[in-house]
Amino acid sequence: MLDIAICDDDPTQLALLATYTNEWVQNSNNPASVHQFLHPDELLRSCEKRRYHIYLLDIVMPMIHGIEVGKTIREHDQQAVIIYATSEPSFALQSFATNPINYLLKPIDKGRLHATLSLAASKLDPSDEHVLTVKTHAGIQVIRPSEILFCEYSKHTVIYTLTDGRTVRSKVIQGTFSRYIERTLHDKRFIRPHVSYVLNMDYVESFTKTRFTLRSEHNVPIVIKQYCTVRDIYMNYLSSKGKT
Repeated sequence: MLDIAICDDDPTQLALLATYTNEWVQNSNNPASVHQFLHPDELLRSCEKRRYHIYLLDIVMPMIHGIEVGKTIREHDQQAVIIYATSEPSFALQSFATNPINYLLKPIDKGRLHATLSLAASKLDPSDEHVLTVKTHAGIQVIRPSEILFCEYSKHTVIYTLTDGRTVRSKVIQGTFSRYIERTLHDKRFIRPHVSYVLNMDYVESFTKTRFTLRSEHNVPIVIKQYCTVRDIYMNYLSSKGKT
């Protein structure tokens, strides 16, 4: 399922964009959830906990310019699709810094927005991201790797802490933790800095010789003997994303 975030400080324009977007969802073969934000700060706070596949952003907004919002999104997500919708044509050239898929002028033409959303969806396939099926006492839980902040091995179970604040605890696992999280570690976003922890490097805020601090203010320990190896893996990951 696609997650679409719309941010516009004008309630009327926000409602209109949401209506047009929901119409596209209903008429297309792309199941999606649409999330509305009246202030860019609200959107950016939400982005600390979860990711969206498509962002539909106004440009002229209070406190934070829409292009700056796009730049902040790009710092943490190179794959998301950004669409600008604005009454100001003068920002078109500046917007290219965030690699948007389109720049729509208000009043928004519904047909052009729908065509842009279809193009965006064609470039995204959430099903390409493998999902984890976790056996819990409440039944099977399906988790996307991009939702995981970190997971911890405790008392023969694995506790997943997710970007939306939820935790999911598995039933008692069979075999070792190493074997259990082997598939997750094949994803280059994940690192195992401690025998009992695996974390998603996309959500790291800072690190020391003894721990990673995530944007959610969670801390994950680093085995001191493994610090140099862990540091190099993390720095190489940042370099691969153009962040160093």
